[in-house]
Amino acid sequence: MDKFFHSVRIDKDLCKGCINCIKRCPTEAIRVRNGKAVINNKLCIDCGECIRICENHAKYAEVDSLKDMERFKYTIALPAPTLYCQFNNLEDKNIVLNALLKMGFDDVFEVAAAAEFVSEAQRKFLAEKKDNMPWISTACPTIIRLVRVRFPGLIKHLMPINPPVEVAAQVAVKKAMEKTGLKREEIGTVFISPCPSKNTYAKVPLGIKKSEIDLVIAMKEIYPKLLTAMKAVASENYEDISQSGRIGISWGFSGGEAGGALAQSYLAADGIENVIRVLEDLEDEKLDDLEFVELDACAGGCVGGVLTVENPYLSVARLHKMRRYMPIQVSHMSDDGFMDEELEKKSILSFKKDIEYEPVLQMGDSVIEGFVRLNQAERLAKTLPGLDCGSCGAPSCSALAKDIVKGEATQEMCIYMMRSHIADLSKELKGTVGEVRKVPGPGAVAAEYIEKIADRIIEVTDKDGIGR
Repeated sequence: MDKFFHSVRIDKDLCKGCINCIKRCPTEAIRVRNGKAVINNKLCIDCGECIRICENHAKYAEVDSLKDMERFKYTIALPAPTLYCQFNNLEDKNIVLNALLKMGFDDVFEVAAAAEFVSEAQRKFLAEKKDNMPWISTACPTIIRLVRVRFPGLIKHLMPINPPVEVAAQVAVKKAMEKTGLKREEIGTVFISPCPSKNTYAKVPLGIKKSEIDLVIAMKEIYPKLLTAMKAVASENYEDISQSGRIGISWGFSGGEAGGALAQSYLAADGIENVIRVLEDLEDEKLDDLEFVELDACAGGCVGGVLTVENPYLSVARLHKMRRYMPIQVSHMSDDGFMDEELEKKSILSFKKDIEYEPVLQMGDSVIEGFVRLNQAERLAKTLPGLDCGSCGAPSCSALAKDIVKGEATQEMCIYMMRSHIADLSKELKGTVGEVRKVPGPGAVAAEYIEKIADRIIEVTDKDGIGR
């Protein structure tokens, strides 16, 4: 699998070539070329902002389908904490969990339960590891990818603990194999996801070699069928199979993870633009007095993922209401059948691979070449209008200058530079009028015609006429 795989895709038939997406992409991964948006695989971090703001619905998340479950003999649903708050007036999440079984899943393991394992591990980690503070949460794959490509100096601050969804998949597989006697390839773990970045993580995981997540299904795809199953369950005597408490489901909204980690001093930020501001401050060492930093790419936290159904702020209110009468924590690392040995805890919870810097923003094959090209781009950018209008298909004049230096664009792509260039050519054309008049016969008529055309072109394209 390509390490630069990404789940956000473009439907060329729906794309109108507008520039809304290029202006909002946090890593400048999108360009408009030949009237269609194009995503740079190396730069895309699957934050989903382009999906969120595309009025033409040309951006979409590539995820698995419910039909893909058919290749497994035994399937385990891994519902994210955000799934519970997609439904109105839901007071008992057991209705959702039992409805998943009614839909055809053989078992359910809550990601919220695994979140409680991870919270325990984070508390232990923060108590023991005082170096490299503040530690940055690694629960959101988009944040890790953003740090890798744009803030390499902060890689050492990433907390080396697997995200709850991965821990959930590993524990669920272990329990299912013990229970059924089936082989690993016969068991399918299915994460019900609020965002596309989790699908990317499942295909190209970070911190481990291979993920135990087999399928990632969009929350909005499963929602209609689940709603029908929930109505049937609500009228029956359903079982109490809940595995999580307040700490677990609180991971669904911004600040919930930090609350579970019990950090003495922490910061929680959500929304990709706010996250970038925090990372910039971390890079400038302005937040060294913090222990822990929780960052969520989506507004409001995972409740704001583009694969959810409900308004994120309403979702947060529902989670707060649901957690009022819950126990603080239900699942513990010492529980029988989960992770009752220290070595097992370490193997499931800790990273197996270091997070590496990906120099995708570097402009050359070497550091020296990169600096030379960057200097060229900076000089070139000063010759551009500086309007950052996006008409060239790049998000800014600086981005266009870099594209030109890399040979991926030309200066004429700037509409204002092109107009100026056309105006200069028209002036040169007008300068030939005298010679044309000397031509016997139609020369005088042709000269007058050329002069009128040149004057009109100069009028609408001259530098002083920009914006007419």
